[in-house]
Amino acid sequence: MDYLSNTIDKRCLNSFAKNYQSQFGEDGIIEEIFKRLGITKGWTVEFGAMDGGRLSNTYHLIEQNDRFRGVFIEGDSVWFDELNHICSRYPKRMIPVCKYVQPTGVDSLQYILSDIVIPKEFELLSIDVDGMDYQIWAGFKDYSPKVVIIEINSSFLPDVYYINGFGGTSGTSFRSMLELGKSKGYTLVCHTGNMFFVRNDLVEKLGMDRELLDNPSMMFNDFWIQK
Repeated sequence: MDYLSNTIDKRCLNSFAKNYQSQFGEDGIIEEIFKRLGITKGWTVEFGAMDGGRLSNTYHLIEQNDRFRGVFIEGDSVWFDELNHICSRYPKRMIPVCKYVQPTGVDSLQYILSDIVIPKEFELLSIDVDGMDYQIWAGFKDYSPKVVIIEINSSFLPDVYYINGFGGTSGTSFRSMLELGKSKGYTLVCHTGNMFFVRNDLVEKLGMDRELLDNPSMMFNDFWIQK
């Protein structure tokens, strides 16, 4: 776990970090969150999914547990060809979609999911599009996933407000994404470079230290900050 900052509070969920397919320990953290929430089956949604396996935050769940199903969304045609190949391993449980997700319109996440029989309160949403992550989550209003993992620009200090503009690729800051999560009814529970949010009605089941939950900047992973 040498990719984690030595200054991270040891009470954080980062201590459960483990990679099977993920990049910065997300697989292990998801396992621990689901264990505490009692989640043993359900639905995941991930985009940009690339080939569906490499650096995925959700593929491991599908691979290890036949009670999970996943929607994998990727707009790049080359990556999508590879995604289709991987999805063929689990044809009834991995659903590939070739789209570049947008904040609004027919390419919005909620419009895409409206064509798929997926519960409104599905288990896990993973957002990583290197740009409009903030705007896409802000516009996602018809569904309430239990856990949301969303990429940010972690090179900003945790008290900086910055929202990536439309068409930009710099990413949104920790503080700005934290405020968006709060406005949507979510609590930050972990940061790896991605921010992990759990819906407010489920947070108490995690049994986390109240000091951490009340002071989310304590969870900020400073590995990304230029020393």
